[in-house]
Amino acid sequence: MGSFSIWHWLIVLLIVVLVFGTKKLKNMGQDLGGAVKGFKDGMKDGNQPDTPIPPASQVTASQGPIGADQTPIDVESRNKP
Repeated sequence: MGSFSIWHWLIVLLIVVLVFGTKKLKNMGQDLGGAVKGFKDGMKDGNQPDTPIPPASQVTASQGPIGADQTPIDVESRNKP
């Protein structure tokens, strides 16, 4: 009594299809799939740093930390006319 058989699930599925229609169910499935894909892509992007960090062997003295004689350059503001 507590569990449903396959026939119960098929009847429920048939009623859902009759109520909503196949086109609306297809659109809802596509929207849900797009949302899941967007969420996964967002999680991948969130784990990666914004700028790639060069390996320690490629860092030179001129690329080291900013000292008193060096000033940072804002690339975006530099490229603007």
